[in-house]
Amino acid sequence: MQSPMEFTSDQQAILTSPLHIRTWAEGTAGCGKSTAAAARLQQMAAQGIPAQHILILLPQRTLAEPYTRVIDSLSFPPGGRPDILTLNGLAQRTLSLFWPLAATSAGFPQPNRPPVFLTMETAQYYMAHVAGPLLQRGYFAAVSLTPNRLYSQLLDNLNKSALVGFPHTEIATRLSSAWNGASSQLRVFDQAQEAINLFRQFCHQHNLLDFSLQIEVFLRNLWPGLLCRQYLLYRYRHIIADNLEEDTPAAHDLLLDWLPHLDSALLLYDREAGYRKFLGADPTSALRLREICPHQVEFRTPISLPPELSTFTHAFASTLKQPGSDTPGSEPAAPSLSEAEVLQCIRPLATRFYPQMLDAAVQEANRLIREEGLPSGQIAILAPYLSDRLRFGLVERLKRLEIPVRVLRPSRSLQEDAYIRCLLALARLAHPAWQLPVIREDFTAMLSTAIASLDLCRAGLLTEIVYPRKKEQCLPGDFSIVNADMKDRITYVSGGHYTELREWINAYTDQPPLQLEFFFSRLFGELLTRPGFGFYNHPAAGEVTANLMESVRKFRQAVQSTVEVSEIPKEFIRAVESGLVSAQYLRSWGSSADDAVTIAPAFSFLLQNRPVSAQIWLDAGSNAWFERLEQPLTHPYVLSRQWQAGDQWDDTREVEANRQTLYRLAAGLMRRCTGRILMLHCELNEQGFEQQGALIKNAAFAFGRIRRLSQNPVPAAPSTEGSDV
Repeated sequence: MQSPMEFTSDQQAILTSPLHIRTWAEGTAGCGKSTAAAARLQQMAAQGIPAQHILILLPQRTLAEPYTRVIDSLSFPPGGRPDILTLNGLAQRTLSLFWPLAATSAGFPQPNRPPVFLTMETAQYYMAHVAGPLLQRGYFAAVSLTPNRLYSQLLDNLNKSALVGFPHTEIATRLSSAWNGASSQLRVFDQAQEAINLFRQFCHQHNLLDFSLQIEVFLRNLWPGLLCRQYLLYRYRHIIADNLEEDTPAAHDLLLDWLPHLDSALLLYDREAGYRKFLGADPTSALRLREICPHQVEFRTPISLPPELSTFTHAFASTLKQPGSDTPGSEPAAPSLSEAEVLQCIRPLATRFYPQMLDAAVQEANRLIREEGLPSGQIAILAPYLSDRLRFGLVERLKRLEIPVRVLRPSRSLQEDAYIRCLLALARLAHPAWQLPVIREDFTAMLSTAIASLDLCRAGLLTEIVYPRKKEQCLPGDFSIVNADMKDRITYVSGGHYTELREWINAYTDQPPLQLEFFFSRLFGELLTRPGFGFYNHPAAGEVTANLMESVRKFRQAVQSTVEVSEIPKEFIRAVESGLVSAQYLRSWGSSADDAVTIAPAFSFLLQNRPVSAQIWLDAGSNAWFERLEQPLTHPYVLSRQWQAGDQWDDTREVEANRQTLYRLAAGLMRRCTGRILMLHCELNEQGFEQQGALIKNAAFAFGRIRRLSQNPVPAAPSTEGSDV
């Protein structure tokens, strides 16, 4: 925690304001708003406000770090902890407490049975149960999506209906009315509506509450009721709501109704943000809260943004015709610096081929660590999307240089992780009664992951000899059946570890089977973390195993009312291997950022809200920095409260939306950099095609604008050079 003398004048305006007042604070990222709010929290507790009467409301749990750091510090007064919740977390707690009231008023047929709260993973499982038969009948044949991505988009539609505040039965109507393409797509919208309606009916019948139902029942059936409202008004007398621009209209509606009854409130808003629009974030809706706050503070001065990056941000904004230094209410105009000075802080670098770009990124990270002494945790390597090939290429290059690495990939399929595939294969081998044999390729991959000294080639040789030849035979053969020459090739060390692995499985099969999460725990602790095995001295393996165990536990709790207990482990494994998209695990986001280079998609990094000293942007020539990800079954702009009924989404709107996204993304990254940025561009992409995307093109225009302004400091008219993006 900073001392009072270290706070800026903007932060002091928060800390010196009366405790019993509603305060609105806004400014761009990096101005110190969250730091001031965390200090305000400490101040409130120190002055005798009971911690249990304080609620910290966030759009996403990953943004809680400034507040948890204060609460966990020794200087925080004992006697209780403030609650740090999202709207969904608040809804779950309240529904658990008032479920009989909510179930009756919401029309659930079994109000005496407890609710089952679905995670993203279990909601996909049940959506597959409902929509799977529709796929078999030919539904969605015109859509090129994997089943689990299709289920995710159907669930996303439901979530948006709850967060924006319109009936879920109107989803197809809204999408169809805005559609401006081929009429065949209208049939897809109708099919999506049918699947959504069936899923909602199934949830009602079995007391299953996915994210959308949790929000709807809380806001429509509990919050308006006298008992629930009195409970919440008594429990929480003070609210700190951070990153309101990333929250949804549903959260804003709740706060509009709640704030007049509070003793105090502190509301924080980032300008030029709203990165979670694809998840329902609505910065325009959040601005309604400003009108009911008598005390307003404007943060105008970035604390750690280098002047070179500030200059480039303003030039980039002007190039894209976005709000910048000329917009009233924004931060002061950037200092006028020369192009050479700006290039010291943000430097473009072109390579010919894709692998050369990866080499350049890793060499830069290595130079920053070895020559400049920069901690590895202060380096982030960012890309618009993080494919498996890109992740593998970067991780392997960094490992060869003994640079620790941390990969942040939310919303990936569980089966894409090698550690998870290894654990699932071993679970199949250890439970022959399931009659789920491991195929040859998975057996080879399991051996190379589980045994540190086995590469894929030698694991393949071992598989050829010990792999079960008959379907009814589940356990692999012993290493003793391998001839002497092959043992030399595989090595006796690897053979010894294989023998340990086989003996552990044999010993386990002689005992009554454990629940699946307990099996993974024993396998991890008793075998895979021993020296010589693949999980030894690999913190990422421990994190993945913990996530998998949590996933199994929540899956069992969610499906035990509809699936036989003995079938639950098999159902889970089938669901994961079908491509189940991972839920968000807080431990994956909250890992220590001081000991490893972060590799992440750009938007995921922004949602950490964590500044670093150096950023490396990959593939700056790719249009993926500019173009919205295609979502044929949903639409973040049409299914929003700002969309006007009767309008149509056309190419002009698409280009303008992409232009705004590009600026907000680039500006957000720069405002979370305290040192320098390397912008890497490869002339030929992975497929060998030339590329010149909007990011690198407008960066060139921005450098040109800086050059002209440094030569002629007279204010220039807004540039139109970037208007062709």
